[in-house]
Amino acid sequence: MTSVLTERGTLGDAEDAVRTLLAYLGEDPGRDGLVRTPARVVRALTEMTAGYEQDPALILDTTFDVAYDEMIALGPYPFQSLCEHHLLPFGGTVVVGYVPVARVVGLSKLGRLVDCFARRLQVQERMTNQIAEALWSGLEPKGVGVVVRGVHQCMTHRGVGKAAPMHTVALRGVMLERPEARAEFLALAHAPPS
Repeated sequence: MTSVLTERGTLGDAEDAVRTLLAYLGEDPGRDGLVRTPARVVRALTEMTAGYEQDPALILDTTFDVAYDEMIALGPYPFQSLCEHHLLPFGGTVVVGYVPVARVVGLSKLGRLVDCFARRLQVQERMTNQIAEALWSGLEPKGVGVVVRGVHQCMTHRGVGKAAPMHTVALRGVMLERPEARAEFLALAHAPPS
């Protein structure tokens, strides 16, 4: 197998690290079921962290001139991410909302923005703020709101061993400053899916 040299090391180095981990856990990396596991793990991690290769500004680059100045919200939109502390999955839903000034962004772009940040090693609090900041700076709207509801396997599979959703909220502009806009967004964010 040819190794691809990158700033991050080589593909061979990454696969060797997985073999070392398997041996540390008491497994034989050379046994039939594990021979190709290092390559699979590296491919899976590369896919699950593809957000590092995406530019949030480019995702929000295409907008449309639409005369609309009320709240726009998407969600609950499903996401999956990896906890940066344990490399274990966490996932759930995101509700993203904004109040445009003069231009709107395509609906699928909001989902792509969520995926861009979710497909990185993350903590939920940072991911929530990154989505809000990207919308705030990329669209320059009157307001932005993001609500993330996640369940973390680092909590369910280790530690306390219990599943409980974590909620994080980031608000900017009118959604932070105007109680009626905040209440409208939060009501949308917590409404049961139809």
